[in-house]
Amino acid sequence: MCQSLYVLTGPTAVGKTALALEWAEANGAEIVSCDASLFYLGMDIGTAKPTKEERARVPHHLIDVCAVRERMDVARYVEAARAACADIVGRGRRVLVTGGSGFYLKAFFGPVADTIEIRGALRAEVAELERTAGLAGLVGRLRSINPGAEDLAGIDLANPRRVARALERCLATGRTAAALAAEFYAKPGPFADWAVRAVVLKRADEELRGRIAARVEAMLGVGLVEEVRRLRGEGLEENPSAASAIGYRETLAVLRGELAEAGLAEEIVANTWRLVRKQKTWFRTQLPQGGFRVLEAGKARAAELF
Repeated sequence: MCQSLYVLTGPTAVGKTALALEWAEANGAEIVSCDASLFYLGMDIGTAKPTKEERARVPHHLIDVCAVRERMDVARYVEAARAACADIVGRGRRVLVTGGSGFYLKAFFGPVADTIEIRGALRAEVAELERTAGLAGLVGRLRSINPGAEDLAGIDLANPRRVARALERCLATGRTAAALAAEFYAKPGPFADWAVRAVVLKRADEELRGRIAARVEAMLGVGLVEEVRRLRGEGLEENPSAASAIGYRETLAVLRGELAEAGLAEEIVANTWRLVRKQKTWFRTQLPQGGFRVLEAGKARAAELF
């Protein structure tokens, strides 16, 4: 029997938490997080992590599952999320997935990780090309084995990391990026055996900017700088994913003397807004068309979400 799974997402600060708690309480659900920064122990203030009181109201899963120096990847996330979902429905409860991290969220709608093996020598070869020829060299090599205009569709050719990964896969298989992409997306996703219902929340830009500014001010007021100073001692900078999270990377810059503390709030707000713009694009282009509803967060009622 196909189990149902409910997804509530939207950009940072849109208002997911309050609606998720209300819907979960009313519908006998438990929450599975797909927010990349919530995985890490101690990253509480800068992530707006659900409070102890909120987690007492509704059980939450995949929060505080890693030490801050420990890396999380999508394969590990998928395994943990599937286990959590199976456990929840096995106890007669419903599953509500919430969060806005697109890379992890995508696992509920399609395949997210391929099985192409990239040997160390090949990875070193591509890294050396990037070192000596830069992004232009990577793109040139990628174009040489992807001669058709359609072969590189969907690859961000301005992103060195994306270009390098695409080049590695093409060289490892001898196939074009388009052929690899077609094969990848033909595979069932890790939640293909679940009936997924999704809602994306939105707010007007001006309102969302105000909420972001208020959130950042509150974070700084309750000790974000002190939190990052403590986490730095616990190995935060050993984990690039955690250290680059918005709020943390800017505060680390202050602690290193690279940014004046007086400009910290403004920098976090600006970078959060850049993230929101990327999230909006992701929701528009990466979620299956017709597979979700869009609701105005300020008007949405929990009883009407799904």
